[in-house]
Amino acid sequence: MGGFHHSGYRLNAIHYSAPPRSSGAYPMNIQAASTAGQAREHEISAWMTVLLAAACGLIVANLYYAQPLIGLIAADIDLPPSTASMIVALTQIGYCAGLLLLVPLGDLTENRRLISVTLGGVVLALLMATLAPNAPLFLAAALLIGLCAVVVQMLVPLAAHMAPEGTRGRVVGNVMSGLLLGVMLSRPVSSLIAANFGWRAVFGASAVVMIALLVVLRNLLPLRRPAADHNYRELIGSLWALLRDTPILRRRAAYQAALFGSFTLFWTIVPQVLSGPHFAFTQRGIALFALSGAAGVFSAPIAGRMADRGWSRLGTGLSLGLVALGFAVAYFGAGGSVIMLMIGGILLDLGVQSNLVLGQRAIYALGAHARSRLTGLYMALFFAGGAFGSSISSVVFIHGGWQSVCWIGVAFPLAAMLLYATEFFGTAQR
Repeated sequence: MGGFHHSGYRLNAIHYSAPPRSSGAYPMNIQAASTAGQAREHEISAWMTVLLAAACGLIVANLYYAQPLIGLIAADIDLPPSTASMIVALTQIGYCAGLLLLVPLGDLTENRRLISVTLGGVVLALLMATLAPNAPLFLAAALLIGLCAVVVQMLVPLAAHMAPEGTRGRVVGNVMSGLLLGVMLSRPVSSLIAANFGWRAVFGASAVVMIALLVVLRNLLPLRRPAADHNYRELIGSLWALLRDTPILRRRAAYQAALFGSFTLFWTIVPQVLSGPHFAFTQRGIALFALSGAAGVFSAPIAGRMADRGWSRLGTGLSLGLVALGFAVAYFGAGGSVIMLMIGGILLDLGVQSNLVLGQRAIYALGAHARSRLTGLYMALFFAGGAFGSSISSVVFIHGGWQSVCWIGVAFPLAAMLLYATEFFGTAQR
């Protein structure tokens, strides 16, 4: 897989019109909502980084609120236990669709307006979930939540556009820390709210938060008008060429798809294990357990700095190994050791989140003019792996128990390691 250069990655054989070069390393074309009317090209302020990190965390949490609640939700909306995991799977399927159909619009339309409209869709979907009286309507809401929550992947590329090349990994890592914190805290937060006020309150409360966030982002985000010479149909049509001609994108997406399949497999089933006869955890107990996953947030800035130093290959190997080790440890926990389950979950989350940042740093180096499309493709491909992991989780657990879940969970990173081994032969890209 040729085309790798020590100083970065190049976008191979893709014929798109890049926007004119500015005096900096990448064209920015960002207009700040300030009296000067123009954002500075070579820096992103600390407060803007914090805002983007917080926004990403609050939005992405909507994808995971239902994971520890599928038992409660399924019973209330008359969804059979064998198909309960479809609540999570449909959210991820919607997210994949949004990544392919909505996120690429960041290369075509003004970004702040796009973010505002898409976030408005999140609000409507959450209200629909709150009020859904039956399974079909709730599952439709779950699909719509996933579709519109891709606004997160409009915010992260915006942060990358605002950061100079030398610190892009650090900035993306810091923003991703907020996103990952949202992923990790979403499960305990939803469990605690559901334990006290019912599962519908989780989605209702989030809708209120999203409305407030929409107002803040609409007023504080800078403008960014991409220099585009194509329409929407051409934009979507270009996705295949990007995938076909960008080997580093395919490689990084394959790594993360395998790891995210393990991630969703674990976190979809472990609440059911904890509420079972060996542990008999309440929703509050499951919430406290899920807090352990927040440790994964600390890996994001570290991974970003490793990527900036050119250590992506080492970081990738460590990430794959951590996920495999996490499931190996968790294998011995279901018999009664909550500590083993917790350590396994922490190792799993550390590996998944660090590999995510390494992959994003790699594809963001490919070129600013296609960054939204590259992001959409990367995230869609690996979320497809996550949707597969969650969709098979209930069936595997019912028929094979926790041990079968762990065997499949280990198989995903081991398969990725086979691909990773090819990096050490020829001119394979990292």
